[in-house]
Amino acid sequence: MASVVKAKNSAEFEFRIADGLLALGDDLATFRPAPPSTDRAFWDHIAEASQQRLIAAGEAALTTEWPALSAKAYRGFTHTGDRIGYETPYFARRRKLNALVIAEAVEAQGRFLDAVIDGIYLICEESGWQLPAHNTQERGGVHQPLPDPTRPVIDLFAAETGALLAVVAAVLGNALDAVSAAIVQRIDHEIETRITRPYLNRHFWWMGNGDEPMNNWTAWCTQNVLLSTFTRPTNQQTRRDVMAKAAHSLDAFLKDYGDDGACDEGAAYYRHAALCLFGALRVMDAVAPQAFSFVWQAQKLRNMAEFILETHVQGSHYINFADASVVLEPCGVREFLFGKAVGSEPLCALAAADAATDPAPDLPEEINLFYRLLAISTAVEMASFRPKQAPKRDIYYPSCGLFIARDEHFVVAAKAGDNGDGHNHNDVGSVTVFKNGRPLLIDVGVETYTAKTFSARRYEIWTMQSGFHNLPTFEGIQQQAGPDFAADEVAVELGEAVSSISMNIVGAYPKAAGVAHYRRIVRLIKGGGVEIWDDFVGERQAELSLMLSEVPRISGGRMVIGDLADLVVAGAGPIRVEEITITDPRLRRAWPERLYRVLVPIEGRQLRLKIQ
Repeated sequence: MASVVKAKNSAEFEFRIADGLLALGDDLATFRPAPPSTDRAFWDHIAEASQQRLIAAGEAALTTEWPALSAKAYRGFTHTGDRIGYETPYFARRRKLNALVIAEAVEAQGRFLDAVIDGIYLICEESGWQLPAHNTQERGGVHQPLPDPTRPVIDLFAAETGALLAVVAAVLGNALDAVSAAIVQRIDHEIETRITRPYLNRHFWWMGNGDEPMNNWTAWCTQNVLLSTFTRPTNQQTRRDVMAKAAHSLDAFLKDYGDDGACDEGAAYYRHAALCLFGALRVMDAVAPQAFSFVWQAQKLRNMAEFILETHVQGSHYINFADASVVLEPCGVREFLFGKAVGSEPLCALAAADAATDPAPDLPEEINLFYRLLAISTAVEMASFRPKQAPKRDIYYPSCGLFIARDEHFVVAAKAGDNGDGHNHNDVGSVTVFKNGRPLLIDVGVETYTAKTFSARRYEIWTMQSGFHNLPTFEGIQQQAGPDFAADEVAVELGEAVSSISMNIVGAYPKAAGVAHYRRIVRLIKGGGVEIWDDFVGERQAELSLMLSEVPRISGGRMVIGDLADLVVAGAGPIRVEEITITDPRLRRAWPERLYRVLVPIEGRQLRLKIQ
């Protein structure tokens, strides 16, 4: 079937969250992220093994010092582009506070309370909750070297921090009040000053403005502002104002999602985008069910929920593009509850299966206390879930041009679309292949974020370039970034015997490449292997890059890729192999110390690859 490169919303699947504002009642309830620590019927009945693990984590936190956050480290971003120097202790503070709060709620003997209070005050006394990389008052603005306490910035992690402290107060409020009423009062003051008042009185770019494009920031920040507002005893007018602004922001976020539910920022950002939308809607529906319960019936929302399911390969491996990694953290409670809310048993099954094998299902590395409490309170339900396993399907996402096909041994993905995606890499036409759950033709992903990653020099970074994807280069000329650099003539067939995608990728290259036409066809022959056919007409010599994580052994037109597969090439000149040493910590979480770039000159105007 012929497919449009970009297809967003249609009348069939369109829904507006703001429509629910018309049905708001007079009283918006308080949101309970979990029972307070005084509800011993809940906390005492957590499984004993989990209780022991949570208390042990709190005990371990007691033995560590609170990390210092220096002005010098904050300024490091504007001076050198470094993010890690400040972010590492920043997040460590919040993880430590989480561990202490949960341990105190489980044990309820006051043993962790002094340390909890220290953590609360340390965070309340930070000059700014926003990260150095986000310390700007406008989208794309100049980053200030230090935060201005008189003009707070609500970025991703300022919003996370507000939600964290609000949830701490909701869970341990009585115990904190028994020490001093000033503690919770301080929390509420800081949330009012840094989150609620700026949220209602100012416009941050992620809130949405007409056709301005949104991304994961909108859902992520909005979810946490809602948590900050509705877990605290805010007045009804504030609640209504926040609810109204949140609903319109979430609609601005939804407008940039296709009806097919694909996250064009990649599977890793699904958790910050679609899952945060779910978190926001969960709060809204809980405090005003008469207004927002309709959202769970929307097909578009179910499609968004199941994107992570459709991009799952096996184990921790996922189909990746943009800044997403091939290796993701296990699915868990949020995917489970999202699947439950939209009626997707397969998504619930994936999440429950991952949680069952996760050695840390209570998310000890998570900085969002709300997520940790969801995991604890849902553990029994997830453990008892017994789904029927449903086979995964072949699928095409027209909104971003993502094609996925599967058989017993192979998972094949190809990316049409354009080079204007969120967290974009220049990858129009790139193909990734997995065999028996292992990466074969790979998408490398992205290195540790620095200032350069989100600057005008982004495409100087090798992982962003088309020449380091499974794509052709024309005498050194590669693809360019932007929505105008796109595939066209896209056609997709999804079948029981063969699934295929065909596209012309010439539009992703500048005119200087001298290419008149470049047709790529990717076919999965069910039970018969993968074929990649490239045909082009152009003025320059074309050379195809193939990115591998397994050592290739080349003999003529045959390539043996590790112990995984054979690749037969027809129409190639002498093949060369480059070895790439991987030292970046973020990449090393997914890949071995060495990756391989195979360079395949195209003789004539046709190249045929067969993988078995």
